[in-house]
Amino acid sequence: MRATRMRATRLVAAGAVAALMIGAAGCAESDRDGGDEGSSASGGTFIFAGAGDPKNFDPIFNDDGESFRPIRQIYDTLVTHKPGTAELVGGLAESWENDPSGKVWTFKLRQGVKFHDGTPLDAAAVCANFDRWYNMKGEAAQSQMIYYTDVFGGFAGNPDALYDNCKAQDPSTAVLTLKRYKGAFPGAFALTAFSIASPEAMKKYDANTVTQNGDSFSYSAFANEHPTGTGAFVFGGWNKSTGEITLNKNPDFWGDKAKVDKMIIKIIKDENTRKQELRAGTVQAIDFPAPADRKALAGEGYKVLDRPAFNILYLGINQKNNPKLKDFRVRQAIAYALNRAQLVQTKGPGGAKVADQFLPDTVVGYAGDVQKYEYDVNKAKQLLSEAGATGLTLNFYYPTEVSRPYMPNPQEIFTVLANDLQAAGIKVNGVPRPWNGGFKDDVQQFGKHDLHMLGWTGDYNDPGNFVGTFFGRAKAEFGDDAMTDMFDAIGKADATVDPAGKKAAFEQVNRDLAAKWLPAVPIWHAPPALATAKNVEGLVPSPLTAEEFNTVSLTK
Repeated sequence: MRATRMRATRLVAAGAVAALMIGAAGCAESDRDGGDEGSSASGGTFIFAGAGDPKNFDPIFNDDGESFRPIRQIYDTLVTHKPGTAELVGGLAESWENDPSGKVWTFKLRQGVKFHDGTPLDAAAVCANFDRWYNMKGEAAQSQMIYYTDVFGGFAGNPDALYDNCKAQDPSTAVLTLKRYKGAFPGAFALTAFSIASPEAMKKYDANTVTQNGDSFSYSAFANEHPTGTGAFVFGGWNKSTGEITLNKNPDFWGDKAKVDKMIIKIIKDENTRKQELRAGTVQAIDFPAPADRKALAGEGYKVLDRPAFNILYLGINQKNNPKLKDFRVRQAIAYALNRAQLVQTKGPGGAKVADQFLPDTVVGYAGDVQKYEYDVNKAKQLLSEAGATGLTLNFYYPTEVSRPYMPNPQEIFTVLANDLQAAGIKVNGVPRPWNGGFKDDVQQFGKHDLHMLGWTGDYNDPGNFVGTFFGRAKAEFGDDAMTDMFDAIGKADATVDPAGKKAAFEQVNRDLAAKWLPAVPIWHAPPALATAKNVEGLVPSPLTAEEFNTVSLTK
């Protein structure tokens, strides 16, 4: 296959921590270009057991892995990752480069690429997507664009907005101009939320229509029925009664065409049922097998594919509803009350380890000298007493009907954490809520909770993708509007161009997150896994849980 050389200036390559083991930005070769199916094309239908319902199929309105799994097959991003790594390579852009300021990005697009509706992928289409996001109207729609707000700061008319403009220099050259430098780029161009969709299809099916009715959101025909990208698979429908999403092979895909004719993502929310269906042969692959099942499945001849632990599980603390949680001592007491080492031993997968920061130790900005909160129930009780919070009662929200890479069994993890808190004298009211259409909206949009469990798998190798995403701006999830010094410190660190200065700035941010702010408590880093039938070939596990399935084939 033809290789395409990526170009990026030293400024951004250094800022994207090129030397780290998970992957690198900068010079790389595209492993995806070509389009030759080869002699190993197998045909047939590949059935993958997903762990939860997607929200919809419009990339910009999503931020969770169960939605991104089908979206990633339907669409492409300008920049993507070399399979099995976090190394940046070309996607819809054959190459990219930035000016010395880091504010002007020029993308040379692949020629001859078409959307699934037959319209061309060109610079005007790329700019139409960026303009759409920036000019999105309506509080309901904007509230669902979590990635966009985290990365681009805001929308048209907002002084914090990072986006300036996008111009089609010629049909194959898109020039994106930002108002200021941000360390997230070029890695953020690979975010699935920023996949490029057909402007014609978005217009035809009213993609920008998002309505809110109470706590629920409704999306457009584009998002639910006609998602249209350039990816290796074409959307074939979502049968909600059977829980099956059908994706058909795109015969006109610009890269390596899918080896199977069809892929079905079958939603099976219970981990044990996923395992049973794998053994029964009704699915060929499952995500997030329980830690205790991995050895048994491998012994039975199934392929267990481990991913690196490029993630974090945390206990979030919402300071809005209970005034006691505004007291730093109370938040410290919660941290001391949690026996995280025991949780890792009893509920964590092999290779899991206690987290004392909100990013893995492979990411620049990780500080080796942060304040640690070793398990100390007496210290927790003392701090609660000093803060006048003895007898504290907290509403603890946790998700149901889902498994996540960092959270394989939410119910079991909740039970352990709740017992720890109660042993320190904190009364816990458990509030189970379904993942999409319940838990995520209650926590991230409406802030109904006092405590919650949530986490993150890194999208690219940069500290801003972890601590910046969580704590870079005020969020309902944490009720942390008053923590402006935290927002300012993270913003300054992310805007630091010099690599050494950026490293030092984020190290200090991580020290202060533990010793001064503590908006949440890091729990663990846990390596997730996939398990497949013996006849599944070519599935490449991603450290970002960002698998693409065009490489999968089925042997007889």
